[in-house]
Amino acid sequence: MLGIAAKSGNVVSGEFSTEKAVKTGHAYLVIVSEEASENTNKMFTNMTDFYEVPMYVFGTKEELGRCIGKEFRASLAITDENLANAVENKLKACKTE
Repeated sequence: MLGIAAKSGNVVSGEFSTEKAVKTGHAYLVIVSEEASENTNKMFTNMTDFYEVPMYVFGTKEELGRCIGKEFRASLAITDENLANAVENKLKACKTE
């Protein structure tokens, strides 16, 4: 699902771009790598709580990057509401397994 979102141009990645998407109201879902620093994790947790954007901690930096056809990525945001809902449903299913 992340690959589909990336190919359709609905994913921004990297700390600066993800932060900008959240603050401008374009982000519908934020995913932060399990390997992200404690400061990065805390920053995105606080920011997504304030802007009421769902956030998940999932995968390694390499896995996140590979999913969207890039190198290592510590954070990414999905900027399409329907794709964000689909990815969020998949993440919820992974957590319950």
